[in-house]
Amino acid sequence: MQFGRTYEEFDVGAVYKHWPGKTVTEYDDHLFCLLTMNHHPLHMDTNYAEKTTDFGRNVVVGNYVYSLLLGMSVPDVSGKAIANLEIESLRHVAPTFHGDTIYGETTVLDKTPSKSKSDRGIVYVETKGYKQDGTLVCVFRRKVMVPTATYITERGGEQPGRPTLREQEK
Repeated sequence: MQFGRTYEEFDVGAVYKHWPGKTVTEYDDHLFCLLTMNHHPLHMDTNYAEKTTDFGRNVVVGNYVYSLLLGMSVPDVSGKAIANLEIESLRHVAPTFHGDTIYGETTVLDKTPSKSKSDRGIVYVETKGYKQDGTLVCVFRRKVMVPTATYITERGGEQPGRPTLREQEK
């Protein structure tokens, strides 16, 4: 399985459809809210959400949806990344609710060789997240510093830190 790409493997205009999707549960949403100390009742209090909001139910916290999409994109986009340099924009377009399944896809918008180091480059991508019915829910653009094939080779190959299995002697 491919895990990320080198600079040479990115083509402007390429679209990577991230698989599988993830069905968001109430537990996922509440745990993320608790971990990040986001205690807004829109996300945590069903009674509040039902009685006082336009949605009539809890809305999944947007940063969870963003984080989920970012994670989904790692095998296709940033698995070999040296660094995520910038989140240029982040838009939450429509609400996500408990039970919705999120899917994502990333488009390569541009790529530029590094000006300071020849063994890396900057890839500019846009990731879109959508629900099971195709409704767009989140869009973000980011710049990722990725290695060239030379960088990978000079540092010991694809998985230099992975140990080799040793069989026990009998």
